[in-house]
Amino acid sequence: MKAPKNRRVFVIGYGAATPLGKTFEKTWERAVKGEAGFKKVTRCETKSRSNVVGEIPDWDPITLDFMDRKEAYNWNADYVFLTMAVCKEALINSGLEIDKDTGPRTACLIGSALNGTDSYRIAMDNYVNKGPYKVSPYLLPNLCANLPSGKAGMLLGFTGPIFSPQGACASGNHAIGIGARMIRDGDCDFVLAGGVDTCLIPEIIQGFSNMLATIKVGPNDRAYNDPTQACRPFSIDRKGLVLSEGAGVIVLAAEEMLATYGLTPKAEVMGIGWTSDAHHFTLPNPETIILAIREAIEDAGLQPEDISYVNAHGTSTQKGDKVEVDCLKTIFRSKMENIPVSSNKSQVGHTLGASAAIEAALGIEAMQKGLILPTVNHIPDPELSDVDVVPNKARRQNYDIFLSNAFGFGGTNCCVVFKGV
Repeated sequence: MKAPKNRRVFVIGYGAATPLGKTFEKTWERAVKGEAGFKKVTRCETKSRSNVVGEIPDWDPITLDFMDRKEAYNWNADYVFLTMAVCKEALINSGLEIDKDTGPRTACLIGSALNGTDSYRIAMDNYVNKGPYKVSPYLLPNLCANLPSGKAGMLLGFTGPIFSPQGACASGNHAIGIGARMIRDGDCDFVLAGGVDTCLIPEIIQGFSNMLATIKVGPNDRAYNDPTQACRPFSIDRKGLVLSEGAGVIVLAAEEMLATYGLTPKAEVMGIGWTSDAHHFTLPNPETIILAIREAIEDAGLQPEDISYVNAHGTSTQKGDKVEVDCLKTIFRSKMENIPVSSNKSQVGHTLGASAAIEAALGIEAMQKGLILPTVNHIPDPELSDVDVVPNKARRQNYDIFLSNAFGFGGTNCCVVFKGV
């Protein structure tokens, strides 16, 4: 194999669809205002008390400018079209044109935790109620994790490597990390890296509820009359994550491609740290989380005191939030009191495989604009009172380096350090 080129890697654009908006621009407008995008589920019917979710507003694939009814009927896993739409937005935002030169040098790595479970549900319903010959011949492609990237390539014209990093809730960061390594080594010049999940179907909602992962909103809960308060990371009354649908895509580019194609960098990917827990399929392992954070900082050639802000995994579970804070305290020690730590999930919920990419995009945009997005719905927890969680309102603050954390089921951890430019 050829020796690596050791190229620097920059973020040049991004796109997103979240419970705050079906584009990154709409998401950002509401995020800065401190809004949260939660409501009672309308995508399906469920008997679960975990019925407060995050739905993408006005999301309907048939309204996309590249869509027709035949396509919508055959490709009935929503993550396919969502990926196509967000990849298109990300490329437009980046200014990168896909042509005969850039197309073969552009890869697409879109991770997902659950893939096409909505398509499988339709197929099973047809199988049981209409017979085996009513199972769509498109079922298997709809379930293939690389298909969203493949369909995005058919739409947008890139022909570099496509695959799906499967890192559960850390998939987006894994995609950014692998994509950055591919560019660094010279395998490609550009990468669309991110994640997607369209998980709001009855079985998934009930499954998360039964494993005690999602919040159950009862009459005495403050989210009962105001569902937007359901997700409250680091709060004393946090009761579990809010399940959301969404997608996020970051466009990465090699340093020398910036001048060649007149591209404007938004941030540099400085360091990646990734570990696995060998501990439990859902409960975090502090030892390996600490190692992942340290690896990311060391890979960036930095010291812990160089980190100015932490974009937390922050899911709004009792144990998960406390463990993450304890790990950060171990890393940053006495410097911890000066490092803001906030959670975008308080506003968009947990979009599973999409979460890390969405959070990276929001973090980079905030850094560019001299802002830190808040942890909304916050009521202080005495156990975490010594941590600055940027409560309830965005904060004006200039900084140029932040850490973005992501941890997933199965004990998978991936942390990324970004630097402003």
